[in-house]
Amino acid sequence: MITQLPPTKRLFFRLPNAEDLAAYTAYCASPRAGFVGGPYNDVQAFEKLATMIGYWSLRGFGRFVFATHNTGRPIGHMGALQLCVTEPVEMTWTIRLEDDEGQGYATEACSAYLAMARQSLPPLLARIHPDNTASQRLAERLGGTCDTGAIAPLWLPTAVTYAM
Repeated sequence: MITQLPPTKRLFFRLPNAEDLAAYTAYCASPRAGFVGGPYNDVQAFEKLATMIGYWSLRGFGRFVFATHNTGRPIGHMGALQLCVTEPVEMTWTIRLEDDEGQGYATEACSAYLAMARQSLPPLLARIHPDNTASQRLAERLGGTCDTGAIAPLWLPTAVTYAM
């Protein structure tokens, strides 16, 4: 299983932790969380981060926080998610602040993760809100192909699914 990722040119990766709570709560309360079912209140944000932290213990894989070498500031998180063992494993990613979009951070982080994931995880899917065209373009840059026959999850019945 993937438990660590080597750094890339601009980014390093770490497991999520309690120090992420304030920034993660701010992201969850913002309109940016709308593509993943939000915005969320403080309690929901806490529960989502606690799930992200505990995920590693329960599944043996999960999502990493990625941050820049030059500032150490977390930019977002990415990695595999499987909330129900009867569902396929999903590739997820989030850029927390709009100012960090368009700089290739998500592409760099997800590419590093996928290179390792393809060695130890089953094929991944990316389920994307139909209005989130930036994430759909990212899925395509990462080599994902749109799977028009995929069954959407109950939590996002209109999802556009990419085989990664």
